[in-house]
Amino acid sequence: MAVIEEVDFCFPQLHNTSCRKPVQNRAETIFLYILLSVISVVTVILNQLVIISISHFRQLHTPTNLLLLSLAVSDFFVGLLVMPIEILQTGGCWILGTVICGVFHYYSFILTSASVGNMVLISVDRYVAICDPLCYSRKVTVRRVELCVGLCWACSVFYNGVILMDFLNNPDRYNSCYGECVVVITLINGAVDILVTFIGPVTVIIILYMRVFVVAVSQARAMRSHVTSVTQQRSVCVTKKSERKAARTLGIVVVLFIMCFCPYYYPSFAGQDYSSSEEVSVVTLWLLYFNSCINPVVYALFYPWFRKSIKLIITLQILQPNSCDSSIL
Repeated sequence: MAVIEEVDFCFPQLHNTSCRKPVQNRAETIFLYILLSVISVVTVILNQLVIISISHFRQLHTPTNLLLLSLAVSDFFVGLLVMPIEILQTGGCWILGTVICGVFHYYSFILTSASVGNMVLISVDRYVAICDPLCYSRKVTVRRVELCVGLCWACSVFYNGVILMDFLNNPDRYNSCYGECVVVITLINGAVDILVTFIGPVTVIIILYMRVFVVAVSQARAMRSHVTSVTQQRSVCVTKKSERKAARTLGIVVVLFIMCFCPYYYPSFAGQDYSSSEEVSVVTLWLLYFNSCINPVVYALFYPWFRKSIKLIITLQILQPNSCDSSIL
């Protein structure tokens, strides 16, 4: 006697138009929910600590840290707004409706593009600091960095609005059934997107950091070959050493960024249309999002000021009067 397999729909009351739920192992699904939820919570907490640290303590109000602050803001919203919705989709059904589908993909694309732009700005900052240290304070000011960060976010909002214009006008255009949230970027738009948001920025980043490390190595050799006794010269040497250390740390951030983003852009390299439901697997998508969790971990490992500020925040010492003037560096 044949056994009729029961079909599970995303929306049983709309079984004629509803998508079917994919068959999933219950234990694996629960484990995946827990793992991804932990990543989301850790991403929010760590980046929030970065945001509070740089915003609260006056000693950290430097041009470089403002760029780190902008990066932490984009990473924070990835953990707060993007990851939880992606976790809901792990079950295979989109339950938030057509409008949220369009809004979700729009702001997730904005956050991704803003992160790329912040990485480029960080690379330019390190290039000027290492290769032209005498003019750094004149060329790179807080006001100019604030302007660049604002332009970065504004361009990200405008650019992704253009790329996703057709999708935003009709978010359910590519949905085959009720319970999907599919965005498709054509081959032409995908080629433009990968050039603007990946190949171009990554090329600039690599070139600048190659120049930074070449100059840093030459400076280190020069410093080892000369023993200075003048206090001012020693101060300059310490400053250069600090700048090289910052460049090294941010270099690690950039390398991890490239490693996390490359798999996500593979479909465009392979000449395929981008589809949020097919070509981009869960693994590559979450690897991209996981980069938002990695960055503050790198800061904690390599930046003493971040570890010290975390201690002050956790112990609630930042609530004391004049805590913003505490010595962090």
